[in-house]
Amino acid sequence: MTAEEDEMKYQIALSLIDGVGDVIGKKLLAHCGSAKAVFLTPKDKLVTVSGVGKVLLDSIINTDVLKRAEKEVLFIKKEEIKHLFYGDKKYPNRLKQCEDAPLNIYYKGDINWEQDKFISIVGTRKATAFGKSFTEKLVKELAPFNPVIVSGLAYGIDVAAHKAALKFGLKTIAVFAHGLDSVYPSAHTNTAVTIMHNGCVLTDYLSETESLKQNFPSRNRIIAGLSDATIVIESAAKGGSLITADIANSYNREVFAVPGNPTENNAKGCNYLIKSQQAILLESAADVIKGLNWDVKEKDMQQTMFIELSESEQKIIDLLSINQLHIDTIVEKLGWNFSKVANELLQAEFKGLILSLPGKIYKKNI
Repeated sequence: MTAEEDEMKYQIALSLIDGVGDVIGKKLLAHCGSAKAVFLTPKDKLVTVSGVGKVLLDSIINTDVLKRAEKEVLFIKKEEIKHLFYGDKKYPNRLKQCEDAPLNIYYKGDINWEQDKFISIVGTRKATAFGKSFTEKLVKELAPFNPVIVSGLAYGIDVAAHKAALKFGLKTIAVFAHGLDSVYPSAHTNTAVTIMHNGCVLTDYLSETESLKQNFPSRNRIIAGLSDATIVIESAAKGGSLITADIANSYNREVFAVPGNPTENNAKGCNYLIKSQQAILLESAADVIKGLNWDVKEKDMQQTMFIELSESEQKIIDLLSINQLHIDTIVEKLGWNFSKVANELLQAEFKGLILSLPGKIYKKNI
């Protein structure tokens, strides 16, 4: 086993410790410096970490998780699966901004995580002809902006969104609620294979994990976390789509919902989101384009190019040229105090250099 594979073993094992979830796992990482160090740090030092008690300490020194992790490393290598750990530079920044982002993600395919537009499209498994048609039309109208389409490969709206993305030449990501050794539902296996060549299939679950009902809400946090916005097209009063929308709202991401006939069951979820002001009413792609500030005019971009920038503004623009970032991340990367960053961001926004998004997230406006 190479040094890289050995480190991966510990990274995977960290997520397998009984009682260590994504949040405590990150606390342990911050305290110890690496996943391997968590397992090598003496008990008396680990107990000082918030949330770590005696029972959890016993779980950490249990070597069974290392054996299971080693088995997974071999599977990853054999199947040519790509692995990203929370501490990796290439870990998707949008997802990293979420408190409960998974410690490990596994994917097959290829995707540019720094691409500037990611949107999720979700909805009922029992989609109507209208719902499927609306999904395709929406994706077609969004295609000129080249967004990555994220969904869950389920029957109905999910698979319609993936197929529309493929049809109109967009990258798409299917997020699984199980390991990458299977496809659920199996009827969508061919679509999954096509997605691997035009995006990726992704999960935070190990191989041999079954598609259990309780896995899907957890999977939905990745769908919401990877995206700038979540779009709900047809949903009953209860279901996974509403869970995804709720999670997206908790991440301060935009949520859009397509209204429907109030007498129809498939419209109740979307209508509720709109009525309770948890989602923006969506009638066409124009609502998404405007809501996410994709409609910047060419002349505005040309004007922006000729604005004389201060040294501080140039540093901010250079940083946001890579990806949209939370203000705390900007503070960390630039090494300035919070008040200076906040003031520079405000001045840059006044000049039209950057855009302020919900949740104190900023992006370049050119």
